[in-house]
Amino acid sequence: MIYFLYQGLILRMAGAAVVSFLIVLMLGPRMIRFLIKRKMGDRPEFDHADLNELTRHKADTPTMGGMLIVIAVFVSMLLFANTHNGYIRRSFVALIWLGALGAWDDWLKLRSASSKGSGREGLRMWQKLIFQVGLAVLLARFTYDYGRESMVNGINPAHSLYLPFRIPPIALGVVAYTVVMVLTTVGSSNAVNLTDGMDGLAAGCVLIVAVVLLLLAEIVGVRAWADFFDLPLVAGAAEMTVVCAALVGSCLGFLWYNAHPAQVFMGDTGSLPLGGLLGYIAVVTRQELVLLIAGGVFVMEAGSVLLQVGYFKATKPSGGLQGKRLFRCAPLHHHFHLGGWAEPKVVVRFWLLGIIFAALALATLKLR
Repeated sequence: MIYFLYQGLILRMAGAAVVSFLIVLMLGPRMIRFLIKRKMGDRPEFDHADLNELTRHKADTPTMGGMLIVIAVFVSMLLFANTHNGYIRRSFVALIWLGALGAWDDWLKLRSASSKGSGREGLRMWQKLIFQVGLAVLLARFTYDYGRESMVNGINPAHSLYLPFRIPPIALGVVAYTVVMVLTTVGSSNAVNLTDGMDGLAAGCVLIVAVVLLLLAEIVGVRAWADFFDLPLVAGAAEMTVVCAALVGSCLGFLWYNAHPAQVFMGDTGSLPLGGLLGYIAVVTRQELVLLIAGGVFVMEAGSVLLQVGYFKATKPSGGLQGKRLFRCAPLHHHFHLGGWAEPKVVVRFWLLGIIFAALALATLKLR
């Protein structure tokens, strides 16, 4: 019986990946024509004149292509995931919520650029954070309750924080669990958003991390494998493999049109839900710390922005003069672009780093 159930899960994962890939592939040309017709062209603008010159050719490339990813993942989950599973239901909520938030932000940026002829004024950061944190709190509230089904001998692996090096797990109450959910989902969502600045960069890196999470979700959802790798058995978490497979397929399909030179950008419409889902899956599978390793490229990108801003403010003299820059430009991929690396070279090298980080993340299984 276990074999047939597992075999069925493999088939559903394959179906989700293939269908999501085909949906993006088939809808791509129509979506691109629609965005061009509606004049949904992006106008990248930076505080660095040289970077503006390097990215001038990207002007008017249609954005909001992330709608392709949202549609593909939604349909694939609907067809192949167990919609009675509480984790899957919350995945739908996260996908639609963050997709709508990203689309709203993209629309405001495009409208601002259209009316003013320049500038990309979308939602302010604190406004996006309100919606992201609000979603994370709701996800934590319902996911925590749903996770009670994993209780074994008075211990609930779905409510514990797991560390490497055989350090005993830390039991989390609902407040601590909510904090972990907020930090993981909001941080991951914004980190992917910051990474989305070059053709194929974000989609390729998300694809790599989604493969890692797919393997981990499969392990923690099957008792034999969870015991073998000394990982927590989380009841119902195996269904998250279908979500991961849908992410992999949709990102592969999107790369068909987003590879250099990009025919379409995903925009916040795609980057916010992609990052948010990665964070949510990591929390459900209790692999938040592994996500930090597997998503090392996202950590680098977000960290470079935080360091740049912090260093700029720390070195800013009184009198309103400019502070110093730690990098040529942040996020980090722009630093290397300005350093003379061609955009495809930056993207491929960051993909390679992503694969190395993914291998390191899976290697931590032996540390348990």
